[in-house]
Amino acid sequence: MHTTTTTTTATRAVRLLTALALSAVTAAAVTGCGGEHHTGPSKVRPDRPVTRPEDRARQVADAWDGSAAAATWRKGYYPMADAVRLPDGGLHGAADRHAYETGTFELRGTLPAAPRPGGVVRWQNGGSLGMPILSAREVYTALVRDSGPGPRLTVTGARPGETTVVTSRGRATVPAWLFTVRGYDTPLRIAAVSPSPLPRTPVRPLGPEPTDEQAPLGEVVDVAPDGRSVTVRATHGSCDDGPVVKTLETAHSVVLSASVAGARDGICPSNLLIERVRVTLKSPVGGRALLDAFTGRPLTHGQ
Repeated sequence: MHTTTTTTTATRAVRLLTALALSAVTAAAVTGCGGEHHTGPSKVRPDRPVTRPEDRARQVADAWDGSAAAATWRKGYYPMADAVRLPDGGLHGAADRHAYETGTFELRGTLPAAPRPGGVVRWQNGGSLGMPILSAREVYTALVRDSGPGPRLTVTGARPGETTVVTSRGRATVPAWLFTVRGYDTPLRIAAVSPSPLPRTPVRPLGPEPTDEQAPLGEVVDVAPDGRSVTVRATHGSCDDGPVVKTLETAHSVVLSASVAGARDGICPSNLLIERVRVTLKSPVGGRALLDAFTGRPLTHGQ
């Protein structure tokens, strides 16, 4: 619903919507997310609140450097791009693309009844990690988001296989289910392992309410093949020039700080807009943790 308000009210509304939309991220930053359990104090505890974005970014980087959370991050499986590989040549036409984007699938066949035994994620630059395998039914169920009318992609079966996923530790070969789709000669490949639990951040979130100067980010969309840029989702309002994402790069982390540029006075619809922002790095991201300055949490794909 669109409402017309003054800029002050609209800005507050955008901030409220942002806080609501990303409340799960902030809450998880406070309570933890099922991975490494952290009970000690944050590494950085300033006597007074951090106000400047550059100071907050440094606080987050210093808290993560050498922390138990960083050690957990370096050992885990965290996708940084989509873990789905479309059939060779892509999808056929607008109807199939729409069906895929909306999750409109139909099963006309039999999926393997039992989960596969545990599998192994293998990184191209060395290292491996044993992981439990999701069943074909679990993966297919997660794929389907819409059962309404309209164009559909028809799945006729699945078999075990592998796919390649961009992760926080570089490219990895991952166990996958290869779904046969009617009308396609090659399968739809989907990773058959869930990401590792995120470690609890060693630094508190900045606060409960975003501002134009400091706000939480959404997911990582992807990482460039050479690692020198990352694309993330960021929010802003209707009466500004869009989101801005700045970086602080250290030897062990890349801290991303989101803000809004050019907020203007006047009548403004209180809309929450989401954009993809491509951030260029000085050095390839490599195995460094991508961190959100506002929440203090690591950023991944699909979080």
